[in-house]
Amino acid sequence: MKRFAGIRFGLIGVVMGIALCAQTAAAQEWSQPWARERIAKSPRHSEWVTVKHDGRNVETLVVYPESKEKRPVVLVIHEIFGLSDWAQELADEVAAAGYIAVAPDLLSGMGPNGGRTKDFPAGAVTEAVSKLNPDQVTADLNAAADYSKKLPASNGKLYVAGFCWGGGQTFRFATNRGDLSAAFVFYGPPPGKDAMSRIKAPVYGFYAGNDARIDATIPDTVAAMKAAGKTYEPVTYDGAGHGFMRAGETPDDTNPANKKAREDAWKRWKTLLAQ
Repeated sequence: MKRFAGIRFGLIGVVMGIALCAQTAAAQEWSQPWARERIAKSPRHSEWVTVKHDGRNVETLVVYPESKEKRPVVLVIHEIFGLSDWAQELADEVAAAGYIAVAPDLLSGMGPNGGRTKDFPAGAVTEAVSKLNPDQVTADLNAAADYSKKLPASNGKLYVAGFCWGGGQTFRFATNRGDLSAAFVFYGPPPGKDAMSRIKAPVYGFYAGNDARIDATIPDTVAAMKAAGKTYEPVTYDGAGHGFMRAGETPDDTNPANKKAREDAWKRWKTLLAQ
């Protein structure tokens, strides 16, 4: 692991067209049986709620920590693969760390027969996510955030975290939401420089060493955020590939650097959340 001190181009740079999210072929589905098995064994309470706004119904997963005290909320923004089994398992891990995880399915109402991520046929989710209207995404996230802050178990503190496509949406959401305590961007691109002036929360980046496309955005982002007087702290994990938070726990992943990056990133993330 190293804090950014210049571009470190890895040997692997994979461009996934408009989706702009590199993953292994095995990860290019919303269904991960191994993640479902882990969710089934979780002792934590989870529930699906329908968040309504402006004529839309956003199906949202809420996972509660085992705590007697009111706890902060982490709004989880899914990858280009929609609210996959892995994204739901990640939400459970956030709850295990002591936070209320709120994970909206941003494909709600967009699937066959008005369904969500789980209702799309194989190979159709990434295209659907990549074509989502940015204003609709912002409205959905705001609605989910407003809902979560009113939960009886919430202490009113709000964080946002996202991965891949969701990492970029996390950075962009920070330009549109003024009450965030922090934004955690996992290997996602930055918003436009002009929008950065609206950011109020500190932004923490988690990047893969072997992810030249995303890593190439870091120097300009550092400069732009500094010029805007904003807090931006990127960390790059050597040897890891794009999507290491998922790959690092995938049973058949063969890159040990992904597992280490995931462990190190989790440690850093939980430390930052506890500040």
